[in-house]
Amino acid sequence: MAPGLDVAAVQEIQTHGQDLPWLLSFWAEHRPDHPVLIWEPPSGSSRQWTYRELRDDVWRVAAGLVGRGIAKGDRVLIHADNSPEFVISWLACAVAGAVAVTTNTRSVAAEVQFFIDKAECVAAITQPRYATLVAEAGPALKWIAVTADDSGEPAQSGPGDAGGEPFADLWAAEAFAGRPAEPMLPFGIMFTSGTTNRPKAVVHTHANAIWASRMGPRNIDLDSNGRYLICLPFFHVNAQSWSFFSVLGVGATAVLVPKWSTSRFWDVVSRRNVTHFSLMPFCIPALTAADRPTHTDLRVGVFGAIMPDWEKQFGVGVYAAYGMTETVTHAINAKPYEPVLPGSMGRVGHGYEIAVVDKVTGRLCGEGEPGELWLRGTRGVQLFLEYFDNPEANAGAFEDGWFKTGDMVVQGPGGNVFYRDRDKDLLKVGGENVSAREVEEVVASVPGVAQVQVVGKAHDWLNQVAVAFVIKAPGAPDDATLEQQVIDKCKGRLADFKVPRAVYPVDSFPTGTLDKVLKNKLREMADEKPPVA
Repeated sequence: MAPGLDVAAVQEIQTHGQDLPWLLSFWAEHRPDHPVLIWEPPSGSSRQWTYRELRDDVWRVAAGLVGRGIAKGDRVLIHADNSPEFVISWLACAVAGAVAVTTNTRSVAAEVQFFIDKAECVAAITQPRYATLVAEAGPALKWIAVTADDSGEPAQSGPGDAGGEPFADLWAAEAFAGRPAEPMLPFGIMFTSGTTNRPKAVVHTHANAIWASRMGPRNIDLDSNGRYLICLPFFHVNAQSWSFFSVLGVGATAVLVPKWSTSRFWDVVSRRNVTHFSLMPFCIPALTAADRPTHTDLRVGVFGAIMPDWEKQFGVGVYAAYGMTETVTHAINAKPYEPVLPGSMGRVGHGYEIAVVDKVTGRLCGEGEPGELWLRGTRGVQLFLEYFDNPEANAGAFEDGWFKTGDMVVQGPGGNVFYRDRDKDLLKVGGENVSAREVEEVVASVPGVAQVQVVGKAHDWLNQVAVAFVIKAPGAPDDATLEQQVIDKCKGRLADFKVPRAVYPVDSFPTGTLDKVLKNKLREMADEKPPVA
């Protein structure tokens, strides 16, 4: 960089004058009557907002927040399931210059208390079913606004029952007066779903949102006539950045449902002309249903890797996308018609740099050699700004401008990146690294195995050994026979130190956010089992 140029000033130029209020105002002026949000609850009335209507509602709630004492930089907890009130509150915080702290509604009171205390929240917006929990978790909150219903379901209690006030009271008579654009101003905090440590508060800026709105739709071929079904929890980066900001980037439409529903999926997709959605493993039964419609507008499912067989089976293009809360949007991606290899997450996305690094030596790994994925971009633009009030975590996450993801990958031919494991899920068997993913792929090929998760079980002299938890498929043999079949298949496909020492059939796996399997719980379950040879 030329001498005398201020780094922060140069960074600000990249998104100069652009923030969420600017983006919402642009579409309210240029596509005022185009639908931006369609609410589709299973019961109650559906509703639609145009870009002009959404802007008007958001600006009035922003004025209401300011009128209730919310200042620029204040943190406001939003603890609610998917609903229009969630979206409007979240955007209103951004317009007012506040920070929306969006949290997992599956959390217990102690966890919510941690979120409130860690983010230093001053007020909260929630739903009747969570009002008492939020009140107990945040006794020092200045106020708690409670919606009239629970995501379309009738409320079983009133706002005042938990010391709250009606959410409708946040609607001010006059719209928010506005403020100068500040691209690097924080607008949101999401907590990572840590499995071994306390969750970290990931800070996103307005510039992060603008970046996601630019790159998201290009990565998934979403245009201004597209419709993205948001069926994942809105407190998660997928719904916020990958989905809604992609919609805002091109003036498209978001179709919002309270939660995923296999039985409602095709009905909503067909009636609302949905074109895009985020494809999760639990979506597969709906996509393979015998009574699925023969023709719809659905054309894109955003998933973690290119899966050609799925595309043929589902009739939907599978667009690969890798990212984290910390990367804001897809940092690695690929489209099904690009020259990418099956199983690949794609190649590094525009605006990011990647490195695959050996965690022991710190050297760059060669093609085919597993290592930790490092990403580089501008903090507050391509990458999150920081972990809020956590200097130790920030110091550990960044090195010379690189963000260390903790994910183990392999770089293949043509720049293809293949996911292997989370660093903490990598097994160390007698000094040898073992990829749980590699073992899982072999176990999954055994007839009678419907689902599998491989973890490390403590071992007296090898440190740990691999064991497999499996959910049996219909018609599977008895447990002992299936275990032997799994071990025999693995012995034929894997080095001996990679072969599972035991197979444990279970009815289900312990899960957390977005049905993510909690491998730390499986490790605990494995260690409670009898020792293995």
